[in-house]
Amino acid sequence: MTQPGAGTGPSRPLRVALLSYRSKQHVGGQGVYVRHLSRELAALGHEVTVFSGQPYPVLDEGVTLEKIPSLDLYNDAHPFKAPPPTRWRDWIDVLEVATMWTAGFPEPLTFSLRANRALRERLTDFDVVHDNQTLGWGLLRIAATGLPLVTTIHHPISVDRRIEIAEAKGLHKLSKRRWYGFVKMQARVARRLDPILVPSRSSADDIAREFGVAPSAMEVTPLGVDTRHFHPRTEVERVPGRIVCTASADSPLKGVATLLRAAAKIATERDVSLTIVSKPRPGGPTDRLVDELSLSDRVTFVNGIDDTTLAELIASAQIAVVPSFYEGFSLPAVEAMACATPLVASHAGALPEVVGTDGDAGLLIPPGDPEILAGALTDLLDDDRERARMGAAAWRRVQERFTWRAVAELTARRYASTIDAVRDTPGPAAPAHDA
Repeated sequence: MTQPGAGTGPSRPLRVALLSYRSKQHVGGQGVYVRHLSRELAALGHEVTVFSGQPYPVLDEGVTLEKIPSLDLYNDAHPFKAPPPTRWRDWIDVLEVATMWTAGFPEPLTFSLRANRALRERLTDFDVVHDNQTLGWGLLRIAATGLPLVTTIHHPISVDRRIEIAEAKGLHKLSKRRWYGFVKMQARVARRLDPILVPSRSSADDIAREFGVAPSAMEVTPLGVDTRHFHPRTEVERVPGRIVCTASADSPLKGVATLLRAAAKIATERDVSLTIVSKPRPGGPTDRLVDELSLSDRVTFVNGIDDTTLAELIASAQIAVVPSFYEGFSLPAVEAMACATPLVASHAGALPEVVGTDGDAGLLIPPGDPEILAGALTDLLDDDRERARMGAAAWRRVQERFTWRAVAELTARRYASTIDAVRDTPGPAAPAHDA
């Protein structure tokens, strides 16, 4: 496994096609990654075109968006509703609808097929293709054209699958298995890609174990934070008792239920408020748990806010929490650290690598235990000096390790070495399909 900093940078500006099957900028890490990496690559002088399906990303000036429209079957307004057949354009649309109607999730496959079609019409327009964890069969067809291909895998989705199936009951277990049917494809595709950029050594270990990817194919390339927005803000006052969490509220993997139960325990003893940056499904598990714990007057959900507003919110909290059972990296953890907001996080996945295991820049606790989490939050709320010390240490760690400019520079070096490797390898790429 190649370590950060290896290799030399490109000797000329590169033309980069950055693929992302969905890029919603305020929910999940995919949109955040695409926006900030593309901006910093462009700032380094590279020409970046983002190919994305819906929801389309918000991109910065200097980056081109190439829309790869799907049927948008999972949009917020009318999820799981297919348009009439008269609006289906081709066999890929038929495949997309058929997979949804049979309880599967088609987007990684169908986007990869559409991206392959789009790129084959523009083979001379790009020096390198960078896929952001699509891992569909179409990627192998792109590689077969001879275009140098780099892939990022943030973490293996098989981990999400295992946790959600374990949480599901009755027939929901069967539907979850079907929904995550694309994971088998992703593993097979991943085993035939090289190089694969991974955000942490922990994530690399998990990808090797879960997907069977050779460690030699993976290169650690950490993620970053936009310090133009996420930085200590002396003009923002900390709100006493405010705790903030940025997480997908209804995903069991993110541990929001653990945090809600811990907040309920703390609320019996003191004035505390919890702000969760997410949009739970009405009547869904998180919505029901808030009612069950009588937390409706203590918990606020916000979504769709821009980076400045999010940074100000994090900076206004006395503590930030990342209660996940697993993280391949955790941008929310780094964003909190950049705002000098004291962080309590699970000792799980890559979080120890991000936060540091010495307790200097954040407090690590076992995941899934509301009692331990409540105790850690209470102790930290009562210790003004420790919160100030921890926040200052976290900001120093971010400056040393986690800026998007450094990430873009390292990624560009990965591009250059991949282009050189493809140029020096005779013959066609791997076959296009693996049943």
